[in-house]
This record gives sequence, C-alpha cells and structure tokens, in this order.
Amino acid sequence: MAGHDPWYGERPAEPAEEESSLVRMYAVTGGRTTPSAGLAMEALVSSATSARLGLSYVREYRAISELCHQVRSVAEISALLGVPLGVARVLISDMEAEGLVRVHRPRGEAGGPDLATLERVLSGLHRL
Repeated sequence: MAGHDPWYGERPAEPAEEESSLVRMYAVTGGRTTPSAGLAMEALVSSATSARLGLSYVREYRAISELCHQVRSVAEISALLGVPLGVARVLISDMEAEGLVRVHRPRGEAGGPDLATLERVLSGLHRL
C-alpha cells in the first residue's frame, strides 16, 4: 500500500489489483499451500462434468472447470490462470475431492512420469 510509515518513511505504491488477488488466493485456499492429496505438477486434469459450474462456485473453480474440458496438466492450469503452482494444486485437489474434476496421476517406472505424459505436458506448455 502506498502511504507513509512512521518507522520507515514513504512506502512504494503497490498495485491494488495485485494486493487484492493475493488476499483472494489466501481466502480461496484457506491459507493452505499444500494440497490434501499428493498432486504432481505433471498430473493431468479433466473436468468431471460437461456442464458449466454455476455461480455458487468461486470463479477459480469455474475457470479450472472450463479449462479442463480439454485435458491439461496442473502446471499448465497454473500458468493459464496466472496463479502460483501451490495455489493451483490446492484448488485442483479440493475440486477433485468434490468430484468436480478428475486427476489422472502418472504411473511411470521408479515413481517418475512416463515419456508419453512428459510429451503431453511439454506439448501443452508449448501451446501457452
């Protein structure tokens, strides 16, 4: 916030939109930065419904649901929404718990993703 701080003098102006979006993300995630279930950034997400989510859902849920009518990686969703990866992971995990999205976790050897999954993630990132 712009203004005068008696201890430090003038503070630089911060865009109100940026500050309000950070507060909003904190409120939407309940301050959580870790999803309730493990969720890798390369996990693929699809919408569990073809219908649009109503206004009873927060706008981030509605945006994720719309994005996921096409299968997308968690990292891609984060980039397209312009939110930190941790926030996207929490939102997607919560949506999965509510049955709003399906998460397709990679089943690679030795715990890593398989080549096909990595190629899909790379392809999605190139489309950004």
